[in-house]
Amino acid sequence: MGTDTRPEPGECRVHERGGARVRPGATLTNLLDQSDIDALLAETGQQQAAPTEEGATRILGRNPREASSSEVRDYDFKRPERVSKDQMRALETLHEGFARNFGAALSGFLRTIVEVRVATCDQMTFSEFVSGLPNPTSFNLLQASTLDGHMCLEVSPLIVYPIIDRLLGGSSLDLFVPQRPMTTIEQRLISNVTRRALSALQEAWSSVRAMEMAVVATESNPQLAQIVPPNEVVVVIGFEITMSSRSGTMNLCIPYNVIEPVMELLSAQSWFSAAKSQRSIESERRIGSTLGRAATEVTTIVAETTMSVRDLLEMRPGDLIVTDKRSGEPMVVCIEGQKLFLASAGQHRGQRAIRIVRPVRTSDRV
Repeated sequence: MGTDTRPEPGECRVHERGGARVRPGATLTNLLDQSDIDALLAETGQQQAAPTEEGATRILGRNPREASSSEVRDYDFKRPERVSKDQMRALETLHEGFARNFGAALSGFLRTIVEVRVATCDQMTFSEFVSGLPNPTSFNLLQASTLDGHMCLEVSPLIVYPIIDRLLGGSSLDLFVPQRPMTTIEQRLISNVTRRALSALQEAWSSVRAMEMAVVATESNPQLAQIVPPNEVVVVIGFEITMSSRSGTMNLCIPYNVIEPVMELLSAQSWFSAAKSQRSIESERRIGSTLGRAATEVTTIVAETTMSVRDLLEMRPGDLIVTDKRSGEPMVVCIEGQKLFLASAGQHRGQRAIRIVRPVRTSDRV
């Protein structure tokens, strides 16, 4: 028979529970006051303290290990790095080529030396990008033909107004930069600069993917152009434009969701291999098509001789000019003044014509 452990009348038993003495049939809230709860929490905190070496930090998880044997890096959940370092380097290299081409185009357009260089290449949230822009400014929304979404091209007023002053014949030495939105005429003038920037940008991105870019909207207040959510990750390439004694900044903002389809092409190996394949069949076909529409001058030399000025002045219709060349010998065909082919004379549908016989060789005396 089992032993009866029930308490006798008038007897009270207590049990140990988590370091506290609890009466059977009673609840903790009826027994513990605030001082007892604080004591329990303090004791629990001491038990959770790991008995490791002083100053050592352990990495807890499925396989605990010492921090000294692992690489620990800070991670900011507000600014996730969605673009790898290799892809950021590829973007920077790509836009360095854009900066060189844009600087050369701008120098020829303004008839002065303009230097454009890449200053920064970072990734941040769209709200951080917009909050760092001046107001008003030249804020352009760009649309790429083969990509979804919009990009942003912002040009600082510190360089916009010197360029406008240069286009209107000024020296921009004592120019005052107004704090106001641009007028319609000023926007029309600066659009010539933006158009050249888009042309250089298309050429730079052609090694990754062929696309055509166009300006779809222009704003003076960056806060009004919300192309992506404020916490969306964007890649911002900052440029520094220097013209004479004036300098300013230009920022290209590319949302991650816009270039996400081509991110694999921006890895180091893929990007450099794409740069090496510029002389592809498609490129040769495009160059050949462009050259095929070029007009050239074609002339045919029947024969050559010399005569005096007196004979030239006394020449009349019906006179004969005698040369040392025989009538059966081929004539020389010149393309843009260069003697390239030998041909024979004839007729085609009632008009004079020549038939190409062969190219001119180095041994021919023509």
